[in-house]
Amino acid sequence: MSKENINQTSDSRFRSSDLGLPTSYVFPPEWAKHEATWLSWPHKEESWPGKIDSIYPRYAEFIKYLSFSEKVRINVKDEAMKAFALKHIESAGADLTQVEFYFHPTNDAWCRDHGPAFLINPKERRKVIVDWGFNAWGGKYPPFDLDDVIPTKIGQYFNIPVFYPEIIMEGGSVEFNGKGTILTSKSCLLNENRNPHLNQAQIEEFLKTYYGQQQVLWVSDGIVGDDTDGHIDDTVRFVNENTVITVVEDNPEDENYELLQSNLRELKEMTLLNGEKLNIIEIPMPDAVIYEDTRLPASYANFYICNKYVIVPTYRCAKDQKALDIISQCFPDRETVGIDSTDIIWGLGSFHCLSQQEPAV
Repeated sequence: MSKENINQTSDSRFRSSDLGLPTSYVFPPEWAKHEATWLSWPHKEESWPGKIDSIYPRYAEFIKYLSFSEKVRINVKDEAMKAFALKHIESAGADLTQVEFYFHPTNDAWCRDHGPAFLINPKERRKVIVDWGFNAWGGKYPPFDLDDVIPTKIGQYFNIPVFYPEIIMEGGSVEFNGKGTILTSKSCLLNENRNPHLNQAQIEEFLKTYYGQQQVLWVSDGIVGDDTDGHIDDTVRFVNENTVITVVEDNPEDENYELLQSNLRELKEMTLLNGEKLNIIEIPMPDAVIYEDTRLPASYANFYICNKYVIVPTYRCAKDQKALDIISQCFPDRETVGIDSTDIIWGLGSFHCLSQQEPAV
């Protein structure tokens, strides 16, 4: 279904040209309280060729931890997919009273990028959805028509107003500190396969307007093997308003070494709205994860912050524990949990890529 067809059936749709997003709405940081986490059940075998069955136990383990502290809302195609998902989720020991299913068919599982961007007005206890355009990371993986309308379908179901910037944007390409700052990467958002008609300043205005922020900071690049052209959630993550975790590669011979050093130098030059420099915490990159001669975008930065836990991908690597220890120190109010992502990363993403938070109001 196209967004135009949805427009004919939905009272909750507002085009950006008709009604601007109220300035009282903001996109909260990930550590703000969640009402739920949204997922789209993995089903596209081409995303995990020859391996999709192996991902379900770890994916269900992810859902288990989410269910212990918030609702888990899962997009599925039909009753058969729901029953299949429930079998795995129940086997994992999740709290089934916290798990909800919605019959919203998707092309793929990467809900961070095709899911709704929820903004809130805390004083009025209201929320809205921003439905950015989605083109499967520059048209790499058609079709993507079902994914593109997921935010609007969720807005329809919950009767939440939906706003349309009408440019391409993915949730994994942006990070937020909760105090007006967005962090993103030039390799992704300035790529000609996204919005070639817009320059950097114009993209910044869209980001600030439709996320309710005041500042955009840019690093240059992403990691090798990242088919998103360099999403920030694989390289640099805010852990509080002044602090970021950034991945670094220790081996100068590794192809990620120099590009991550370049990002690090750029981070050291940045100044936040409060006039402070970033507090930068370095974590190692895991050893290279290679499958079928393909370097996969394995990164500890692709963790997900839920109400009770920080869920970190691990890779059967000697560096796993060091990364878990560093991340744990950044979140003293949450338990840090490592879940093996060695099979999941064959899909070229991990737990943060798979999830999108819905904030509480």
